[in-house]
Amino acid sequence: MTIEFAGVTKRYPDGTVAVDDLSLTIEDGTITVLVGPSGCGKTTTLRMINRMVEPTAGKVLLDGRDVRESDPPVLRRGIGYVIQHAGLFPHRTVVDNIATVPLLSGWGKRKARERAAELLETVGLPPELGSRYPAQLSGGQQQRVGVARALAADSPVLLMDEPFSAVDPVVREGLQDELLRLQSRLGKTIVFVTHDIDEAVRLGDKVAVLRVGGRLAQYGTPAEVLRHPVDDFVASFVGRDRGYRGLSFVDADGVEVRAVPTIALGQPVEGPTAEWLLAVNQAGRPRGWLAPGSTVDEKLAERDLVAGGSLYHRGTPIRGALDAALSSPAGLGVVVDSGGEVLGVVTARQILDVIQGPA
Repeated sequence: MTIEFAGVTKRYPDGTVAVDDLSLTIEDGTITVLVGPSGCGKTTTLRMINRMVEPTAGKVLLDGRDVRESDPPVLRRGIGYVIQHAGLFPHRTVVDNIATVPLLSGWGKRKARERAAELLETVGLPPELGSRYPAQLSGGQQQRVGVARALAADSPVLLMDEPFSAVDPVVREGLQDELLRLQSRLGKTIVFVTHDIDEAVRLGDKVAVLRVGGRLAQYGTPAEVLRHPVDDFVASFVGRDRGYRGLSFVDADGVEVRAVPTIALGQPVEGPTAEWLLAVNQAGRPRGWLAPGSTVDEKLAERDLVAGGSLYHRGTPIRGALDAALSSPAGLGVVVDSGGEVLGVVTARQILDVIQGPA
């Protein structure tokens, strides 16, 4: 479903302008991220789509139809909505939270609960969580339930207002991965609000940068916004390290993966080691580094290791390879396959040579 803002303005009675003459088209089946500093009208823009906020001027169109032609409660039941803290009903079980909108839409209780159970699996949660209450879940699990509830009525549009900002960075990355996985399967039209340019670049097919006062500064693909900011405001907002972020759109095909000396956990170590050794478990997955000069009393254990930095999953953009190399205590970025098994290592010098090309 296509969403269009046609000259939309939101002015409050005290004269404050939250959104100023906004015109943009959000294409069907894409993720569009609204990003900008506090007070730039991101959330106001989002809420005008489902009429939680009414525009002062202009039109918001869903597939060419003005949203003001729809009854607000009916409109909202047909649009998924996810907020920062999930907004779950504390007195209802997980399954009943997810089943809320289908029940409001006239589904039978059995059908709605069956749909809720299916969606638990869709968002990567085990079925046994369905009988728990929100307070019994972690923050990341609650956000997944919030996404499942928004998907329950199978609406074509999903609105997400900073849904992952209240969780820790590791959980946040997992939720972002889950959203991208779901989108590859479901093809919703998603409007996503964030203040984090890294999150915008990672998730968005298109990024709309808003400036304070609710004016659109730039609208384009993440690569366009990073590489060709239209003015000083956009350049400042996306950051001085936008060149590094731009590596998210460069593949790593030209980087040679080299062999690395490894040692298995539980293996005896004879004398001080002469070089960095990558420790792996029985499945061949990296667990950390054994530093040069290390001595191990008995068999190699996790306590003997130095944390290994990030991992680079082969086939993903080159930014991850550079990060793995720079974060590694050995200066060697560990490359793994889709199952997490070690394939070898890369260095920052190799990656920079590929980025810079022939001299």
